[in-house]
Amino acid sequence: MKRLKRLTVLALGAPLTLGTVMVAVPTAAADELGYLVNVIVRPGYNFANADQALAYGRGICDKIAGGERYAELAGDVKADFSTSDEFQASYLIGQSAEELCPELIWQLRNSAAGYRPPA
Repeated sequence: MKRLKRLTVLALGAPLTLGTVMVAVPTAAADELGYLVNVIVRPGYNFANADQALAYGRGICDKIAGGERYAELAGDVKADFSTSDEFQASYLIGQSAEELCPELIWQLRNSAAGYRPPA
């Protein structure tokens, strides 16, 4: 019986501890440096400078916020960089969302649901 009481006390104490941890967790924030490292080092984008790379990534964020579907975003990136490489397009879109506008990741994921690359 003593063992059961201890488990009950621990179980009742757990939500209080979790509640405190959940309150202390910061919200997602933009990481411009992380974005720049990931897209400037990766070959294929050839941005002239950091400002151009950031402007392009923020443009992707604006398109996501405006409700543009993933298929349209991928098509835009492939056209802008004269490539048919699906991974190159998805990488840049993903980096933009993850590092510059993480609050929009859910919207990007929803718009990408069911996406199939063109044949």
